Amino acid sequence: MDPRSLHERIAADLRAQILSGDLAPASALPSTAQLKKRFDASNATIQKALRLLKNEKLVVGRAGASVTVRARRQRTVRPSSCLAAGAFGTPSRWLAETDDEAPSARSELLDVAECVPPADVRAALGTGEPDLAARRKIRGGAPAVLAELGVPPRRCVDRVSARVPTQEEHRLLRLPSSLPVLRTLRVTLGADGSPVEATVMVKAGHLYELEYGFGVA
Repeated sequence: MDPRSLHERIAADLRAQILSGDLAPASALPSTAQLKKRFDASNATIQKALRLLKNEKLVVGRAGASVTVRARRQRTVRPSSCLAAGAFGTPSRWLAETDDEAPSARSELLDVAECVPPADVRAALGTGEPDLAARRKIRGGAPAVLAELGVPPRRCVDRVSARVPTQEEHRLLRLPSSLPVLRTLRVTLGADGSPVEATVMVKAGHLYELEYGFGVA
């Protein structure tokens, strides 16, 4: 048996339909009466489920109007585009990719500090000392700096996992509930196959999707 409360289970089923596109962007959700019949639930339970989805910004509801799916689907992140270096003075490529989305993406530098990296990052990079650190955004992104240093990125290896957010991640990402996050450990390799950069990225799982393309040998 699913141990979650009924309104959480209802929200989970509707969330899956929204993220898969079965409930299309800007389309109306089934009426409260239809949802009550489908899930054999009370009006109060249906409203609690819809409130969860509203807090997650997956649906929009206004007094006197039907509840509708948000106008835009998840942001799509294409890791392959991150290999190419942007010109100095230009936004990072992942920001430029989302310029046509609303609201537009932005980057905010919260802190720069030396710290003990996670075990998987230490394993990927070895024990070498870092080559640079600066309390500023990197114009053109890390690929531009690596190219300037003579070690342009040639290949990336991503390890993606989904998990419950930590307390800090929950606070910084302003998550409305215990939704999972996507954690990506990206190891960037130079021309000789040695690691030149490791990046840990954590994203709200219900707002992003990763798109990978690959050939078949």
